[in-house]
Amino acid sequence: MQKNEEEICEETFIDKKKVSSVRQKMKSETIMQLLSETFGVLGDPTRIKIIFALSQEELCVCEITDLLGKTKYAVSYHLRILRNMRLVKYRKDGRLMFYALDDEHIKNLFDEGVKHVEEF
Repeated sequence: MQKNEEEICEETFIDKKKVSSVRQKMKSETIMQLLSETFGVLGDPTRIKIIFALSQEELCVCEITDLLGKTKYAVSYHLRILRNMRLVKYRKDGRLMFYALDDEHIKNLFDEGVKHVEEF
């Protein structure tokens, strides 16, 4: 038996109650699409580093630039993507832009992801 054959059922069996229960709990296509886009945005190592940094402290663009060793343009590009996905928010203080995680859900999501990969 080939590996991919080992990963599928050898016969068809459907527990209609379980399928019905899960179907009723299934989120809308819109929610699933937004969640997929959120996870897609987090698929970039630079954006993950930014999320990690902002899970520790509110930081201005210059501080993130220094921390990551990237240009202001590159950091601003990634921050714009994260902001558009409502993962980070900003506030202006004079001529400085300070960034933070949008809410506690983002920190929790990130922390759980870190716990998951650290278990390997």
